[in-house]
Amino acid sequence: MSHGHKHHHDKDECCHDHHNHGECCSGNAKVGKPVEDFSMDAYDPKEGFFGTVSLEKLKEEKKWTILFFYPADFTFVCPTELADLANKHEALEKLGCEVIAVSTDTKFSHMAWKTSERLLEGVRYKMAADPTGKVSRYFGVYDPEAGLALRGSFIINPEGVLVSSEINFYNVGRNADELFRKMEANSYLKDHPAEACPAKWVPGQKTLTPNEKMVGKVYEALNS
Repeated sequence: MSHGHKHHHDKDECCHDHHNHGECCSGNAKVGKPVEDFSMDAYDPKEGFFGTVSLEKLKEEKKWTILFFYPADFTFVCPTELADLANKHEALEKLGCEVIAVSTDTKFSHMAWKTSERLLEGVRYKMAADPTGKVSRYFGVYDPEAGLALRGSFIINPEGVLVSSEINFYNVGRNADELFRKMEANSYLKDHPAEACPAKWVPGQKTLTPNEKMVGKVYEALNS
């Protein structure tokens, strides 16, 4: 999906560009802060019927929530991303995650696209509908000029706090392996809050426990 724009959008740029129009920046989700409860209609490919998804219910179930915003059904980069995410879905579920794909299309469009696009044959996670753009605006991914959501990935912990945020422009697809790596790190840190995960960390590797003795000595801490 491409709209001919040549520059990269991040959340700050989106807010700067559209602040005067009230399209975003009003009560946006912030990393490290609780996420406001939301509810969306959804198509559930696993069960084959329509339903709803809500953060309130997911918090009650003590689940992690992964929101995977994408621009539109029946487009080009989007099915490659959703297929890539589908390859990690089972592993994410084992970490206690509810994976939810979101676009501004309707739940009916989701169902039709899932049925017709062969790349989506393996998709079993819910596909939520945000036709008014309300949830997309809240997470800072809504493009009011196109009426679409940018490629945004968000991880919300079981307490409802946003712990990870990534936003790409239309023309760059994401990597589900990296999303999974970040989810593994956040899952580990929930049980080990005094520690921190260095770059490219995966389970089994050393973590860091920041303290005054480590200042200027991170190499020694990682290689001791």
